[in-house]
Amino acid sequence: MAPGVAIIMGSKSDLPIAERAAGVLRELGVPHTLTVASAHRTPDRLRATVEASDAEVFIAIAGLSAALPGAVAALTDRPVIGVPVSGKVNLDSILSIVQMPPGVPVAAVGLDRGDNAAILAAQIIAVRDGALLARLSQRRARAAEEVDRHAREVEAGGGGGGGADGGR
Repeated sequence: MAPGVAIIMGSKSDLPIAERAAGVLRELGVPHTLTVASAHRTPDRLRATVEASDAEVFIAIAGLSAALPGAVAALTDRPVIGVPVSGKVNLDSILSIVQMPPGVPVAAVGLDRGDNAAILAAQIIAVRDGALLARLSQRRARAAEEVDRHAREVEAGGGGGGGADGGR
């Protein structure tokens, strides 16, 4: 893979969230890979995946104990973004990602927000890539235009609906 983003899922059940991230990265023209590697069940696979990757940023998606983002961060000095997966006990996955020990940081986005993880990864890469920064700015401008259009519809009594994520 050309330098870009490596998306690692803790299990295949995380694929819908990973696909949201991959869709945003495709839209922005950021090279990326997807794979599955469990911090607990396949630690050797995880180590090999991280060590072999030339990604500039990692996105690690995990639920339950959500150890994957921290395990990835322990194996690399490159930025890691953790995406907690919603489930029966959401707080566990969130806290596992945000409560990392000193010296092993993991950035965190909201539950199931693979899209935000992809945007953050692109923003990190865009620090040195002006063309990508311009694409990010255009994406943000389109989002603002959509909100303005929705406001006009609601104010005119047209109602309409929120965006694909209910306006969140």
